[in-house]
Amino acid sequence: MKISTFASKVYGVVRKIPRGRVLTYKQVANLVGNSKAGRAVGNALNRNPFSPEVPCHRVVRFNGLVGGYASGAKNKIKVLRKEGVEIKNNKIDLGRFN
Repeated sequence: MKISTFASKVYGVVRKIPRGRVLTYKQVANLVGNSKAGRAVGNALNRNPFSPEVPCHRVVRFNGLVGGYASGAKNKIKVLRKEGVEIKNNKIDLGRFN
């Protein structure tokens, strides 16, 4: 499988997100050097061939909503809660991570 340079950078950043923490798609985009590439980050993570080594479930929307997940949002919430991330009404208080 051919992986783009952009996707490789995304996977490198996401691989470093510690258990119990999250980043937003925009934060990941900033860290790979393209602040406008939040949607592209999501697309790369949707095709993540390295799960669970690249924990794409730890990337959420800018407003704290969990966003998409290949196994469904309910599973994403379940995994994040298991890692200690507090979620209320399908939303994460991102202020806790800044």
